[in-house]
Parts: sequence; structure tokens; C-alpha cells
Amino acid sequence: MDVGSITRLNVRPVFNWTGFLAYSEKTPSPLESSGQRSPRRDKSPSNLGPTPQGATVPKLVYDFAEGNKSMKQLLGGKGANLAEMTNLGLPVPPGFTITADACKVFLKTGSVPPELADEIDHHVAELEQKMGKKLGQADDPLLVSVRSGAAVSMPGMMETVLNVGLNDDSVNGLAHHSGNPRFAWDAYRRLIQMFGKTVLGMEGDIFEDAIEAAKQAKGTKNDLDLDADDLKALVQTFKAAVHEHTGREFPQDPRAQMDLAIEAVFGSWNSERAILYRRQERIATDLGTAVNICSMVFGNLGMDSGTGVAFTRDPSSGQPGVYGDYLQNAQGEDVVAGIRNTVPLADLEQIDKASYDELMTIMAKLEGHYRDLCDIEFTVERGKLWMLQTRVGKRTAGAAFRIATSLVDEGVIDTDEALRRVKGAQLAQLMFPRFDGDAATDLLTKAIGASPGAASGKVVFTSAAAVEAADRGEKVILVRRETNPDDLHGMIAAQGILTSRGGKTSHAAVVARGMGKTCVCGADELEVDVAARSIKVNGRTIAEGDMISIDGTTGQVFLGEVPVVPSPVVQYFEGTLAADAGDELVAAVDRLITHADETRRLDVRTNADTAEDAARARRFGAQGIGLCRTEHMFLGERREAVERLILADSAEESDAALAVLEPLQRKDFLELLDAMDGLPVTIRLIDPPLHEFLPPLTELAVKVALAKERGEDPGRDALLLTAVERLHEQNPMLGLRGVRLGLVIPGLFKMQVRAIASAAAELKKAGKDPRPEIMIPLVAAVQELQFSRDEVEAVLTEVAAAEGVEWSTPIGTMIELPRAAVTAEQIAEAAEFFSFGTNDLTQMTWGFSRDDVEGSFFSTYLEKGIFAVSPFESIDREGVGALVKMGAERGRTTRPDLKLGICGEHGGDPDSIHFFHEAGLDYVSCSPFRIPVARLEAGRAALD
Repeated sequence: MDVGSITRLNVRPVFNWTGFLAYSEKTPSPLESSGQRSPRRDKSPSNLGPTPQGATVPKLVYDFAEGNKSMKQLLGGKGANLAEMTNLGLPVPPGFTITADACKVFLKTGSVPPELADEIDHHVAELEQKMGKKLGQADDPLLVSVRSGAAVSMPGMMETVLNVGLNDDSVNGLAHHSGNPRFAWDAYRRLIQMFGKTVLGMEGDIFEDAIEAAKQAKGTKNDLDLDADDLKALVQTFKAAVHEHTGREFPQDPRAQMDLAIEAVFGSWNSERAILYRRQERIATDLGTAVNICSMVFGNLGMDSGTGVAFTRDPSSGQPGVYGDYLQNAQGEDVVAGIRNTVPLADLEQIDKASYDELMTIMAKLEGHYRDLCDIEFTVERGKLWMLQTRVGKRTAGAAFRIATSLVDEGVIDTDEALRRVKGAQLAQLMFPRFDGDAATDLLTKAIGASPGAASGKVVFTSAAAVEAADRGEKVILVRRETNPDDLHGMIAAQGILTSRGGKTSHAAVVARGMGKTCVCGADELEVDVAARSIKVNGRTIAEGDMISIDGTTGQVFLGEVPVVPSPVVQYFEGTLAADAGDELVAAVDRLITHADETRRLDVRTNADTAEDAARARRFGAQGIGLCRTEHMFLGERREAVERLILADSAEESDAALAVLEPLQRKDFLELLDAMDGLPVTIRLIDPPLHEFLPPLTELAVKVALAKERGEDPGRDALLLTAVERLHEQNPMLGLRGVRLGLVIPGLFKMQVRAIASAAAELKKAGKDPRPEIMIPLVAAVQELQFSRDEVEAVLTEVAAAEGVEWSTPIGTMIELPRAAVTAEQIAEAAEFFSFGTNDLTQMTWGFSRDDVEGSFFSTYLEKGIFAVSPFESIDREGVGALVKMGAERGRTTRPDLKLGICGEHGGDPDSIHFFHEAGLDYVSCSPFRIPVARLEAGRAALD
């Protein structure tokens, strides 16, 4: 059997049965397809001793008792935490973990490491000895689960296969030994179903349709009503489907099942949904996944058994208490898949008090040990509690802030650690609007608020429809009975998710919380008919395309679009809601943002061009303006004055046009400096090409041509066309703009500086403290900057003398060209500050225009993994970031007190802020709404 029979890197693992032979004890394991080893060995793994050359081969397999929680990169989060629970003495089924290193080899070469087979043999033998039974033993089989486990939690994105080891013989032994034939045949049909989807690449609907047909024949809608004979018949149906769709029989050799499942889990690292999830969550692409082989315990042995998911605190609100879901007579996948509605975890106390009490003790122990909210998966097998997984649980943004501050109050962590545990992206979520509770609404139903937020959109029933609608710019709500990992595309595209099944631990809830998406689950009053593209609820029908609104906090579902109001967190930042007004979330945000301000080294400024934006940014905590784009002041009604400047044929005409613009500019700067009184205001002189202020070339050419064709005088349009043709450039980004405009058009920069200086003088006379900083854009050579600086200084001196006031006005430049970064030590001779314009620096470094490429090939680059995230969204550390560091270091060799900032959009990106802190910059500048995010992340960066 060739290991290449499982597609490694395609959208999903697909099994190719070409050349497949019936498995027997003489058939090599797929893990040994190179042909050197047999699958059964009674010797220690080859990697536990030195090689002939004396080197030690790294271990690829660890028993649960050998690891600990610090080994996540090697054992994955699941394996490391199973090891930790084992070492804590908790009831964990025995098993072992295959490391992520083995996966990396598989992904790189298409084959598992040659020594892996012997190591697995060794650990399987040890596991068999512990359990007193052998894998697939006919009379009492050892069954195992094969589960993925990456270093970073990726819920539902990779593969799992349960009940590995069952075959046509051992299913009878399991039935006899358990005394429950229904359970045995249910376990076998689950194995074939999971194996078929995960390993063989069969469509899940093939199996689901067969189950539905069996229930219809039985006259029931409940899986539990299918008896042993029904399930035995389903097994035969499933096996026939395997043969029909693959051309071969379902493999009967237990070890072959295990080996093929391991390879499928490795391959699922590069499944389409896993790649998409990593891109969404910015998870590194080269981590690989570990594989956990765990002896099976069964929650589907009867009503004295069951499975559940528990949280040590509410992952939605952060409140302490008993939170989770439990499902009797079920396996774990039934809970997280949301295919059956669960009961609240608290009900377990009445169902099985002994297991409940033990679980509460364990939960308290785990939260104390991990010092955080823990997410726990467990199974009860005939009254015996087993722990299957724990991890630091995903939570909503609000819960993150509440839990962090609560743990400080409880003395579990300090405030530094609390700040580390919240993120700027979570704070941004808390600033989104919420539904207006006073607005008239049409309530359809109320279910489980699984992930907070307010979302309105058109109803869609498939992920494909959600993506298509989002591409058209429409907002949608994805409505499903339950979601599964293949719905990830649609969940990302939708404003929110609504399901009729499942609870706070279902796939929809867990993934939505991780992405910050609004989600309502378990709306069992909804009859979702995907085929008819409609929902029925309380006698009403909602069709695809109808507008609904969902509240992920209350669980309410409304017909139509519900008005929204600012969130309490925004009201707090605006100053209209006090931190001590009784809102717990606002109080938590206040504590941590205050601590971030006390901790951070980076200042946070804003990008603002109007007094209104400046005032709001100041309320949000901005410490000045890092970028005022003066070209934005020349739009609208002022465009005609700019046109006259461009069309000027003489110095007199040019001066006249500038004379019109100067008082308008003066008024702009007066308002801006007043709004930021006492704080620095960096004003960038005009930057873009002048043709941007003129009508498009094609539009003018058509107008002029049509006028001439009608025998009319095109008038001003002809003059504009001549100017546009004269100024037209093949690549304006690399043309006449920035400092070049100031050098080529006499008086342009002087007019702006005079307006700045006279505005500052007026405020100074009024007893205020204006602090303008003049930034000269797009400098590539110190000579350009020095020439412009001389002109600027001359104007400043002239205005100060005329007005009879003095003030200090730093003059600096924007570093947005690679040459500027490389020659920064020269440019610093004429600059008192650098502001890195990372938007243009990214374009210049990568050699593409943002406007052109984001709509053309960026999506392809992201899909192929060339970009994990757009370099315009988060700083390219290796390329653009290296230039920023170089410019900072070289500039300060010339001028040690050189002020360094960044004013591109990266200034509001959490990951980029950490980089700018590391690079030694003094401040970041971002849009007003991002100010709180930047403040928080700057504090976190200082702690790192």
C-alpha cells in the first residue's frame, strides 16, 4: 500500500484505492510503505538509542505519562494537556501521542518517518498490556480513537476517527462483552462513517442519507430508536457504500485502520477548511498537527453513560458557575456536532450525582492548575467518569475581560498577566454597536446566545450562498440545522450564525466565539428546510433573502433589521458612561486599559484631517495627531481652486490660485490645532499627484470629442484635458508627487506652511498651546529634504516675526521609499523626526499597487498560502519591517534624539504594534476608532 494513496495537500484527504490489497498480517502497514518493516515488532523503538553514527534520533511518540503542558509545540495542545491531566492523577484513558514533528516530515516528503512504525508498535504493545486486551481482539477488542491536536486550538478543522479496531469479528465480541449489541453495532457504524469521510474522502451525505432512510423506515426521527438489528443493517449499507464509491472493501485489519487514520489526520492539516481557519486566525502554516491515540471509553453504552463538554466559567459572559452540555447515551462527537439537543450540565447532578460531584472537583482543580477558564471534554461510562481533553477555553471578548479581572480579584493572577490575556481584537469587538432595546421589534424566537453581538442580514441556508452574497456586498445570516467544519467559508462571510440544534459547546458556538462572530444556537422552534430554502417558526415562514436580526447575548431572533446603538464600551471611551456606573464589562475594560497606559512605552496618536475626528480621537485617548493628510482638504468645493492652480499659465495666475487656497487652509489648521491644543499635530504637506484633483482622462476626452462632434466649443473642458494629458503618468505612484511637487510648483508648500504658521500664531496669542509638526512627504534623498526644509524654515521665521510670537515647529519627513530607509543616516541630518508611511513603503517594497492588486491576485496568494495575511493589513516583518528597523537604527546613529513614529494603517494592527515596539519607535498613529486597541496592545507589547 503506497502512502501516496492519501492525497496530502489537496482540499480534503481523498483515498485512492488503486493497487489496494486486502489487509492481512502479512501486508505491510501503510506507515511502512517503503517496505523495510513489518507492522508487528517485539522490540523497543529504534529512536530510543544512538544510531550507528552516534547521533540520537528524536522521539516521535510519547506516552501520555511522558509529557506535560509545556510541550504544546511538540505534542499539540490536546496531547500536552492529556499528559498534564495524566500527571495530575486525573482519570484519563491510557494512550500515546505522535508528535507534530512526524507530521512535518509527512507534509514535506509525502511519507511518514521510516522509524515511526516501530515506535507505534512499541506503544501499542504497552497500551495493550495496560488494558489487558489487544487491538481488534475478537472476543474483547481494544478500541482506540485517532484524534488531531495542533499546538494552537483549531476546533473541528482537522480529523478524528473513533472506535478504530472494530471489524466484522470484533464487533460480535464487543457486543457479547458489553452485553449491549445495540451499542456494539452503533460503534461499528460510527467507525465506518468517520473512516469513510475522513480517510476515504467519501461525501458525508452518503452516510447521513442512509441513516435518515433507516429512521424513516422505522417511523422515527430519533437515532436512539434504531435498535441493534437496524444498526447492523446500517453497517452493511455503509460497507456496501464504501465498496460502491471506492471499489474495495472496508479494511478489516485494525492496525491498517489506525495507520490510515493517522495519515489522514496528518493530511488534514492542509485541508481547505484548516488552511482557511489558520488564515482567519493568523496561525502559522508550518506547525503541523500531533496525533493522539487514546483507548476508547464509551458514553453510548446506555442511559447510565453519556458524554459532555464543561466550562469552569461561562465562556460567553465570564461569570463563575456550572456551564456546559451533557448528552446521555452518546459519544463526544454528538455533543460538539450539535446534531442532538443536549441538557444543561447542571442536570447531570440529578442523572448521576457521583459523576457530577467528581467532575466539579476536577474542574476546580484544573482551573486552579491552569489559572484560567478551562474547556473540558468528558465521558461517563456506566457511572465511571473519564477525562478526554482540557484546554484553556475559547471565550467571547466580554468574557475575556471579565475573567481576567476576576482572576486578579481572586488573587490567582496579577494585573500584568490579566493584560496579557486580553487582546486588541477583542476590545475592538466590544466597541461594535448593539441592538437598541427600546426599538420596536418583531420577535420570532429566543434560543441560546452562544456568541455575543448584534447582527442583521438576509437569510441564507448554505455556506456557498453566504460567500456569494458577501462577494456582492450583501450582509447575511447563515441559518443551519447545525454547522460542521465544512461551513467555515460561510461562517466567515456571514454577519452571524443561527442554528436550530446544539448549544454553547456546539461547533457553531465554539468557532463563532473564536472568530468574534455573533451566534445563536439551539433555536429548536425553527424548522429549517434547506431544500425549500425556508424557515418555519410559530406558523410563520421566512424565505431565503428575508432580513432577520440575531442577538448573540440574549439569544433573541427578530424579523427584519433592528436599529443599533453604541456599545457601553464606546460610551465609556466617549466619556458618556463612567467606569463606576455599574457595568461590569466597562469596569473591566477601564481597569485593563488604564494598566496598559501605565505600562506602555509607545505613545498612541491618531490619523485625523478634521477637527471632529481629532476631538473624538482625543476622547478615545489619542496623544496627538500622527498624520494630517492635507490633500484631503482640497476636495469638494475647493477642487476648482486646485484646478485653477494646475491650469495657471503664469506666476500671477498661480499666485492668485494659491491666495484663494491659503485662507481655507488656515481655517482648517486653526480648527485642528485647537482641537489638539497642547498635543503634537504632525501635518503632512500635500502628497498625491496633482492629476488626482482633475477629472479622469477618459471622461474628459469623451466630453471634448462629443462637443467637437456637435460643433460646440468644449471651453474649460479642453483646457482641463490639456492639463490632464500633460500631467498624466503611466505610474503616478512613482511620479510627480510628494516633495517633488513642492520643488516643481513654486509656492505650493510655502502656502501650506504659511497657513499652518499663521493659525498657530493666532492660537498662541489666544493663550493656547499649538504644537504643529511639519512633515515633508516622499523624500528619497537628503538634498530634497534640505531644500524643502530651508523654504519651510524661511516661512516660519517670516510669520513668527510678523505676528510677534515664537514657538518651536519640528520639521521631519515620511519614510515611505526604500531608498529613504537605506540612507536614513543622511536624511536624519535634515529631519527632527521620521514617520514611517508603511502603506506606501509596502507598495514600493513589494512592487505592486494596493488598489490594483487587492482585487486581482491577492485572493489567489492567500489561497495558495503565499500570504498568511495581507501585507497591507499586518506588517511584513521580514521585508518592510526590516526597512523600518534599518531606517530607525540608521537615523538614530546621526541624531540620537530622532523622534520615530508610524502613520500607516499598520499603526492600528495589534501584531504590527508589537513589532513597532520591538523596533524602538516612539509612537504609532491610527484611525480614531482604533485608538483604544492601540493603547491596549502597546501595553501588552511592553509586557512582552
